[in-house]
Parts: sequence; structure tokens; C-alpha cells
Amino acid sequence: MKNNKSIIEKLTALWALNESGLGGFLHVFNSPFTGLIVGGVSILLISLIAYYAVNKWQAILKALVIVLIIKMAVSPYSPFGAYVAVSFQAILGAVLFSNFSWKGITLMVLGMVTFLESALQKLIILTIVYGTELWEAVNIYGAWVQSKLNFMFSTSTTSFLVTLYLLIYGVCGVLAGVFIKNVIGIIANKTEADFYLELDSATSENHKKKVAFKTKVIWVWLVTIAIIVLAFSIFGGPLFGWEKAIYIVLRSFLILMLWYVVIGPFLLKVVQKFLRKKESKYQEDISNAMDLFPYFRQIISYTWKDTKHLKGYTRFKYFMANGISNCIHFKVPSE
Repeated sequence: MKNNKSIIEKLTALWALNESGLGGFLHVFNSPFTGLIVGGVSILLISLIAYYAVNKWQAILKALVIVLIIKMAVSPYSPFGAYVAVSFQAILGAVLFSNFSWKGITLMVLGMVTFLESALQKLIILTIVYGTELWEAVNIYGAWVQSKLNFMFSTSTTSFLVTLYLLIYGVCGVLAGVFIKNVIGIIANKTEADFYLELDSATSENHKKKVAFKTKVIWVWLVTIAIIVLAFSIFGGPLFGWEKAIYIVLRSFLILMLWYVVIGPFLLKVVQKFLRKKESKYQEDISNAMDLFPYFRQIISYTWKDTKHLKGYTRFKYFMANGISNCIHFKVPSE
């Protein structure tokens, strides 16, 4: 296709908007569905870049660097784990699409593995911060609930919840792969002639809301600690009690302080130093991508209204497909 370069540039800009806009917003509000929503849209856009690119590996990795630089500039409050997740998605996508045929099974594997990575990352962080005592507290609650409900058998609450959690993410990843295949099929059959919209002159609205992200982290920490303390002190019996609870409070507090004061800032500086070295190389691409953001917002708003005659899943599918298609086929006024 003759316009592949322009399409890939617009897909990269959409990916950056998803990560720095939607992703940053959900991370600020600690949404439990961040991995599913942002991750799902990201692998859709990575898959489309691979679909249109000749050199899939090079195109995806170049887009990744541009996305990370924009993410660093626009949503600095995103945690380090978000950079790890998006890099994992891109690298796995580049490996899969460079070595395997472009079919539904590849998309399902990409969706399942990236979603599981997101889920495992959260579980690992919980275990590092609160230790195995968190899972002990969960098992205590589970045993208490089972005794009240007179269950005929006893099972580990932790293993049940973790298995269920990973199963949900894995199944959602497979379904995301199927959904992406359907969306790409719709987009592939569209052309520039299918979309025309008079866009307003783009003016960059740079509202930078100072959200107290660390305050929200503190509240999440306090609630989690309260749940663990109650489990040990009320349901734990003489084996646990307040001494164990105080130990967990001090341990998790010290680890969080170590992360936010030492490890987190150090890792972010390493990433930022690497990205700044690349920034001058991709300065024009970054500038062009960010210039597209206001147009994309107008197009997405238009597409949502344009699909109002559809309902439920059908509307969501065609909103995603038509929205992306409209974004990659529209002409910037200067073109």
C-alpha cells in the first residue's frame, strides 16, 4: 500500500495517545482494569502496525521508542511498571509477527501472554510489598468464610483466587485476540474514500492536572494494611495477633519508602536517560505524533456519535474499527 508510512505514523500516534492519555488517566485513579483496557488497545495498535509494515520488527520497535518518549513527557505520573508492560507487549508482538504467519492464533497468543504478564506483575508487586503474610491473611479470611458457610471441603483461598484471577486474564487475552482479528478485518476493507470530516483547527490543550498520585497510593496501602491487620488480630487466633500485624505494617512501609525514594526514581532516571538519547533522533516523529492528538480527539468523538444507531458489542466493535480507520485515513490540513 502506498500510504503505509503515513498509516504507521498515525497508528504510532494513536498508540502514544492511548498510553499517555487513557493509560495515564487510569493509572492515576488506580483502575483495576488498566491492564485489560489499555493493554487491549495497545496490542490492537501494535498488531495493526505489524499488518501494514514491511519490516515488522523495525517498525514496532521504532514506534515503541516514540510512544515511551511521549508517555514520559505527557504522563510522568505513570509507574515504572507501566513502561515495563508496554515494552513487553511491543517486543513480544515484534517477535511473534516477525516469525509467524499473520493469523488469528498469533493474535490470541499475543493477547493471552501480554494479559497474563500484566496480571502476574500485579501479583509479584503485592507479594514484594506485603510478603507472604498477605496470602496468609487471605487464607485466614477464606477459612473463616468456609467455616461460616459449612463447606464440605477445605481449599486454599489464595490458590483459588490467584488461579481464578490468572484464568480471567488469560481468557480475556484470548478473546482480545479474536476481537482484534475481527476489527482488523473491518479496517482492511476500508479506504480513504470511506471517511471525510471537516476538522477544526487543532489547538493543543495542555491541561496538566496535578493529581496527588502518591496520596492515592498511601490510601490503597492503608486499606490493604487494615484488611491484613484485621485478619490476623480478629480471625487469626493466638498464633498471630498484633505482633504479626505490626511487623507487616513496618515491613510494607519500609519497602514502599525504599521503592518511592530510592529504587523507583533510580529506574525511572535510567529509562529517561536512555529515551532522551533517542529523543533527538526521533524529534520530528514525536512532534508530528503529538500534533495529531487534537485531530484524533475530534475524530473519535465524531465516530462515537456516528455509531449511536448500533448497540452493545456491535457498537463497540465498529466504534473501534471505524475510529482507527478514520484516524489513519484522514488528511491533516497541511497535507
